[in-house]
Amino acid sequence: MKIRRAEEKDIPALLGLLNQVLEIHAGIRPDIFIPGTTKYTVDELREMLRDDRKPVYVAADGQDRCVGYAFCQKREQPFSNNMVPFTSLFIDDLCVDQSARGRHVGEALFEHVKQEAKKMGCYEVTLNVWAGNTSAEKFYEKMGMKTKERQLEYIL
Repeated sequence: MKIRRAEEKDIPALLGLLNQVLEIHAGIRPDIFIPGTTKYTVDELREMLRDDRKPVYVAADGQDRCVGYAFCQKREQPFSNNMVPFTSLFIDDLCVDQSARGRHVGEALFEHVKQEAKKMGCYEVTLNVWAGNTSAEKFYEKMGMKTKERQLEYIL
């Protein structure tokens, strides 16, 4: 398995994986997510693949087929009088194809993201996990991540 930057040829596989993630989220929060959709369009993916501030990494198998991805965004800490300025690499989405789970693909992607974040001079790697996605929570805790803050909601 090789971790590399995503290319246009990966877009069909990325769309399939994005759909897998969407279905998980729609199962957890059907009041928010629309089944049968994806987070990004083909055009949005093409644009993203050219943006160095939004790197997309893929895990490619021996036939160079995409079996997982990590969508990332380089973010600057907003200016605040009471906080030190820093840069984060935010994992917007990480997915491993259902057929490749249990083979350490997610771990390899996460480790690659950490290495890339260091090269970029980032202070941290961050991400969000939807409440109810316990398998993702367990995975990220296993990878050494800790809760930084929590977002709460009150549905009207």
